[in-house]
Amino acid sequence: MNLCDYETIRALLGRHGFHFSKSMGQNFLIDPQIPAQIADASQADGHCGVLEIGPGIGPLTAELAQRAGKVVSVELDRSLLPVLAETMAPYPNVEIVSGDVMKMDLAAMAAEKFQGLTPIVCANLPYNITTPVLEKLVQTPCFQSITVMIQREVARRLCAPQGSSDGGSFSLFLQYHMDAELLFDVAPDRFLPAPKVTSAVIRCVRRPEPAVQTADEAFFFKVVRGAFLLRRKTLVNSLASALPDHSKADVQAALERCGLGPNVRGEQLTLADFAALAAALSPGAPPTASPPRA
Repeated sequence: MNLCDYETIRALLGRHGFHFSKSMGQNFLIDPQIPAQIADASQADGHCGVLEIGPGIGPLTAELAQRAGKVVSVELDRSLLPVLAETMAPYPNVEIVSGDVMKMDLAAMAAEKFQGLTPIVCANLPYNITTPVLEKLVQTPCFQSITVMIQREVARRLCAPQGSSDGGSFSLFLQYHMDAELLFDVAPDRFLPAPKVTSAVIRCVRRPEPAVQTADEAFFFKVVRGAFLLRRKTLVNSLASALPDHSKADVQAALERCGLGPNVRGEQLTLADFAALAAALSPGAPPTASPPRA
């Protein structure tokens, strides 16, 4: 069954009385080359257990099943379960799980279902859940790689070079844990219904160690997030607002100790810059001298 053929899709959905849900961001691929390219990009093989999120009617699932040792696909829309039961019947190594991936213990699921296999992720993510799902996946250390199709604008931000205006706090969070690469674009006319924006596929490979060493990871990310709190303001103003225990003088002194200018903005800093700055702002850092009295 060609799960990317328009007439096949229409007949399949008609048999099961399925209707598209805008709230779930459902867009089904109608170009058979794209699922194959995404599956190839994931580098799934017989030693891998693949977690897929939002399989739809299963075109990517089928491609992954032909490559991986096992595929577990989590589908939120219960009306798609009978569709998937039909389309995935030829693949005994595919398991469909009904539920909300944001409410699942993914580490426990991977340990249970991927015994003896290397857990990876490959999915066509709905645009409206991209960031929270990616954050959860990154924070689940067992997943060695994450290959996803997402909105191109978001993909470019996530893979933006550190210190560029395209990046942000989430791209730095991702690149702290993963090596992220933008692979290829997918045009809107490759979907049914066609979205209003272009999509792109990225692959993120988990680093053996974080990109930079930090004494206090929680405080480090507090500084990173704080740097983008007031994006149009200087780093001094943004961090002084985000860190109530630090005055502008404290932040300015920390910047000077890191060799950063007074007008620098958060988007200009790399992970290494933020690691140095977090260390300079940490409770154990040298205090800022009080200004002389008039």
